[in-house]
Amino acid sequence: MHKLMMRLAKSMAYLGGAVLTLLIILTCVSIAGRLLNGFFHGDLMERIAPGFSKWMTSWVGPVNGDFELVEAGVAFAIFAFLPLCQITAGHASVDVVANAFPRRVKRFLRMVTDVVFAAVLVLIAWRLADGLAGKYSNGETSFLLEFPIWWAYAISLVAAVVAAIVGVYMGAIRTIEFFTGRILVWDGVEGEQ
Repeated sequence: MHKLMMRLAKSMAYLGGAVLTLLIILTCVSIAGRLLNGFFHGDLMERIAPGFSKWMTSWVGPVNGDFELVEAGVAFAIFAFLPLCQITAGHASVDVVANAFPRRVKRFLRMVTDVVFAAVLVLIAWRLADGLAGKYSNGETSFLLEFPIWWAYAISLVAAVVAAIVGVYMGAIRTIEFFTGRILVWDGVEGEQ
């Protein structure tokens, strides 16, 4: 089961990374287009080559609706990275006080943290599904590209559901570990195995 969950988490992270890479490229192209458009609209180019300047500014510029695509894509990428972070215990933590606790207390804290995190991920997925239903029914579209807003909610919901599944799995694992005293998924948090 753990291999399946790890494969699912890694697949989502790869997909999130690919989307984030495409968004970075889109942003760079848009910024370069904006800079070139400003250069060709500048006084220097309009004095030296007014015809070329006018011709270039007709097709060189920022990507239309880039911020709408970035907004939708980053939301998906955030949810896509959560499963891997959850299954590898990659979330930021402050262990200044917790390191002084006995092993049993540390396991209890990990169990509680993972169960609460799973509950929050399920809550987020549920509310995102409710938001998706609302956006789908009212037919709202983005301002510039006019793509349906529910598309962004739908792709984010897929990633949020995967994050919730992995979160519930890890909550169950940590609960079993606490009550049995055995480590089922060793992630290096407790130190040496």
